[in-house]
Amino acid sequence: MTAPLRLVAAMSGGVDSAVAAARAVDAGHEVTGVHLALSRNPKSYRSGARGCCSIEDAGDARRAADAIGIPFYVWDMSDEFAEAVVDDFVSEYEAGRTPNPCLRCNEKIKFAAVLERAVALGFDGVVTGHYAQVRTGDEGLVEMHRAVDMAKDQSYVLGVLTQEQLRRSHFPLGDSAKPDVRREAEARGLQVASKPDSHDICFVADGDNAGWLSEKIGPRPGTIVDESGEVLREHDGAYAFTIGQRRGLRLGVPADDGKPRFVLDIEPVSGTVTVGPREQLLVDALDGVSPLWCTSAPTGEIDCTVQLRAHGAEHRARVSVEAEVVHVELLDPAEGIAPGQACVVYDGTRVVGSATISRTRRRSSSPA
Repeated sequence: MTAPLRLVAAMSGGVDSAVAAARAVDAGHEVTGVHLALSRNPKSYRSGARGCCSIEDAGDARRAADAIGIPFYVWDMSDEFAEAVVDDFVSEYEAGRTPNPCLRCNEKIKFAAVLERAVALGFDGVVTGHYAQVRTGDEGLVEMHRAVDMAKDQSYVLGVLTQEQLRRSHFPLGDSAKPDVRREAEARGLQVASKPDSHDICFVADGDNAGWLSEKIGPRPGTIVDESGEVLREHDGAYAFTIGQRRGLRLGVPADDGKPRFVLDIEPVSGTVTVGPREQLLVDALDGVSPLWCTSAPTGEIDCTVQLRAHGAEHRARVSVEAEVVHVELLDPAEGIAPGQACVVYDGTRVVGSATISRTRRRSSSPA
């Protein structure tokens, strides 16, 4: 048995973080529950069952901490969250990219700002309800692996964690299935046992990303064109579109072949959105920048798999790193991959690291 640790349990108000905190107590650790206040105006964030950062969630977290029997505090991280996650989300869309705010929150808030504050206060690490596993490898390095429950695996959004952060991170749910976690919560008398999982982006209260971005950025008129450059209609902002989008294009006139059209490219300066057939969404190579490695950077070319979306499939790939640029050759082509998304590299179940996609290559076209 490992020596008892002083741990901060990041409690979102959901069932997973509550059970994770309880398991950490059962393991003999000294645990303090902390709920992160991420909004300068909590009413502007999602509430009820679909939330993860709301006033209701703070109340649920406090009641769970009381039931477990641990101290509980609320930490105000609203300024850090606004700068590192919300402002980043807006600027990425303005630049024609597709960000992942949950991944950025893990990188900048939950495992950077929170961990830094916890260590400064004398804690040894942070425990969360994420579905992932940490193990000690042959060389003494801490490795992160996929969760046993692949349907709930969250290693993709944790692929930004460094070795130093992993050494202080604890994921007690990594070896469990979600139904078992709910049953355990009920057996422990936790009121959140049947609380639905949170969905979508917490700071977009009504789930309308395009409308929220429109309020923040304002109108940026542009055009939707086909592959030949023919203008199909005007729009109020390229930020309302994402690569691979089909719904909501409102093109009116069908394509010559009668097939649906998808967003192929977004040019943020001119506001031009290019649409075309689905087959043009296929990507067989990409470059990534700002890599973060869980252990050490790959040397030479490695055969591996990559995941390109939070709930996406794995793709067989060859990866190499040159001057902090990650080159990825996809042996299994992917569809609708956009700059700004994360490419997370795996060796079996082990997370090697991640990079932010900066450029893609489509079959029979130039780099995007």
